[in-house]
Amino acid sequence: MTDLSVPNLPGGLPDKRQVAASFSRAAASYDSVAELQRDVGSALLRRLPEDFVPAVWLDMGCGTGYFSRALGEAFPAGAGVALDIAEGMLEHARPLGGAQHFIAGDAERLPLQDASCDLVFSSLAVQWCADFAAVLSEAYRVLKPGGVLAFASLCVGTLYELRDSWRQVDGQVHVNRFREFSRYQQLCAASGLNVLDLQQCAHVLHYPDVRSLTHELKALGAHNLNPGRPGGLTGRARITGLIAAYEQFRQAQGLPATYQVVYAVLEKPR
Repeated sequence: MTDLSVPNLPGGLPDKRQVAASFSRAAASYDSVAELQRDVGSALLRRLPEDFVPAVWLDMGCGTGYFSRALGEAFPAGAGVALDIAEGMLEHARPLGGAQHFIAGDAERLPLQDASCDLVFSSLAVQWCADFAAVLSEAYRVLKPGGVLAFASLCVGTLYELRDSWRQVDGQVHVNRFREFSRYQQLCAASGLNVLDLQQCAHVLHYPDVRSLTHELKALGAHNLNPGRPGGLTGRARITGLIAAYEQFRQAQGLPATYQVVYAVLEKPR
């Protein structure tokens, strides 16, 4: 089951308990604002090897179960397991179906048997894991020989417009930190899995104003969870300063928010 006993994680990443609680609270509102999540997960599905039909699949970090249901439709003969660290997400996802089993668990310590899965699918979840080497090790352990790990994550450069705008206002940590793409490359190369595909792609969304962006991040449960983030309410003067700073990035389509997405497909040697 989920191990949330370590409050201070290495690498400046958020406390897992706060991540779980934040996403649990966001379960009801998540799908209404999850454009990026749907686009990225759909792109990851398209990256699976041709003619690959897993008998048993795991949706690791399933959230509301959107892609558990997509995997269930793509592989109707397969058996699916949906796993998430946030109990609130599982409660939302379970009645909607898609998978046969919904379990609470941590990607760094999967509650699954060795060589039990043909596919481990994870879209925009593993960026919250401080020990990504452990995530890869666990995926290796639970995959059958010839099984596939397909994940999408976020790396450095994500929401740089918001980060740089806040930096002009007060210099404090307001945007979640992410790993460098080169670190993903190093860890995947050392995982024992064969790297079939590993790319970084920019996804840019546009918003009419700053409030629309920050409202969406909160509805997703992905607002600032970093250690060192400012406490208390954000004052009106600072918000005014943020808006003025962010306006410098405005484009014809609106205010841009850039997400640097890592796509990876890895295979366990046969």
